[in-house]
Amino acid sequence: MENKKAQHQHVYMNRPWITIPKFQNSALFGKMDLKDFRTGLLLWIVFLLFLALVQFSTPDLPDNDGYYHIKLAYLMRTEGIKPAFPWLPLSILNQRDYSDHHFLFHIALMPFTFGDLRTGAKIAAVFFASLAFLSTWYLLKNQRVGYAPLWALGLVAVSEAFIYRMSITRAQSLSLALLMLGLDWLLRKKYKRLAVLGFVYVWMYDAFPLLGVFSMIVFLARWVTERKPDLRLLFYPGIGIALGLLINPYFPHNVIFAVQHILPKLTETTSVQVGNEWYPYNTATLLKNSPLALVAFVSSGLALGLSGKKADLPTIIVFIIASFFGLMLLQSRRYIEYFAPFALVFAAFAWSPVLAGQSASSHLRFQKWLPALVLGLVLSSGGWITFRDSQESLRNAKPYQTYAGASAWLAANTPAGTRVFQTDWDDFPRLFFYNSKNIYLIGLDATYMQLYDDELYNLWVKITQGDVDQPGKIIAAQFGAHYILTDLSHTDFLDQAANDPRLVEAYRDEYAVVFSVDQ
Repeated sequence: MENKKAQHQHVYMNRPWITIPKFQNSALFGKMDLKDFRTGLLLWIVFLLFLALVQFSTPDLPDNDGYYHIKLAYLMRTEGIKPAFPWLPLSILNQRDYSDHHFLFHIALMPFTFGDLRTGAKIAAVFFASLAFLSTWYLLKNQRVGYAPLWALGLVAVSEAFIYRMSITRAQSLSLALLMLGLDWLLRKKYKRLAVLGFVYVWMYDAFPLLGVFSMIVFLARWVTERKPDLRLLFYPGIGIALGLLINPYFPHNVIFAVQHILPKLTETTSVQVGNEWYPYNTATLLKNSPLALVAFVSSGLALGLSGKKADLPTIIVFIIASFFGLMLLQSRRYIEYFAPFALVFAAFAWSPVLAGQSASSHLRFQKWLPALVLGLVLSSGGWITFRDSQESLRNAKPYQTYAGASAWLAANTPAGTRVFQTDWDDFPRLFFYNSKNIYLIGLDATYMQLYDDELYNLWVKITQGDVDQPGKIIAAQFGAHYILTDLSHTDFLDQAANDPRLVEAYRDEYAVVFSVDQ
């Protein structure tokens, strides 16, 4: 009987960590037996503890954008679900054209806006990332991958860069959760659920085209292997995405914004300096921060050879998806948030029949446990290294006090709605977090101002780089700003400001300087 079971590609074995699910298709997510529930709950607790210990190793948020997201969620809770957005008037996110492409994510953040917002942002990041990790186990379990809980625990070990990205209060953790659910439902042909998922994904995050990519991959793979196109794999996700775009609180601005935001990154049609996450890692950095993710991906080829059997369709599909994200990672480091987990999922699928065969052919009890012990040893040692390195990465974040004093001075000494000229586009989230009374020039993405007014953007760049003599008059006349905030590293700009009689230093601390523009 054991030899017969070992012939299947993905098998559940009678082990304490492995469960045999009993699915009831009447529920959206299917019903799990008590053993599954206990396993899932235990895994969730482990994920929460690991992520919390990383997150709260520092009082700072690991990334600027988290300050923006939690503050906007707070304003949505206190001022209305669609607050006016006057804060970036010289960008495509001006009040008339504004579209919240994280709308459902901000709604999901609202319960975390009671009390201290910074603490709430950190708790939210832990909670959402734990759901993404749990959804990975859910996929492996539903696909009957052997040692599914152990493989899911591998998420804490595969990549320090992945854990860092999951620790940011941004929508990518929930995006990963939706993609894991989407892949599971595509493989199990849960068509109607895919329509709901597509709709939710559009309202959640503008990475929703990835669900379309997954649908196309599964559709083509099934067409090639089964010689019969199943158009439902394209229709249901597609109709959900289309409805999410059309039945949208920000239509039609959401469609226009999605094109303006995504296209320049994909086509490299802009020379604007965007965030570091859009640029690739160098090889040495990737080998250092994600070694197990790379080993998982490469070793899966070895596993397929050792199995002595032709890879089944789910394994082929997961290989294509992992390869797709690997190629994307070569273009932009931000895709580590998808490559690392899907490389691990590919390894789980590829190694499952090898480990099952090894266990089934063993006659000694110890030998039957050997695959799980080896896998557990590798993942636990990798998890410790990743845990240590992730804490170190988060501790290197900017202090949360950055711009707190300058923002407080502006809020106390300028009328509401006063426009502030800042010298860095990525300072906006912190300025907005501490002071939503003022409005600013540029933020969230440098291309947003460049797309709104290319000449004005180029002038802003020249001023901030210190290439414009006595810039005060231009700042007041062309940008409509009568206050300037800059950090202390913009030495060329500070030199120009020192020589401009129109600029009067009004505030200074260890992080920033505020100038008023004399009329």
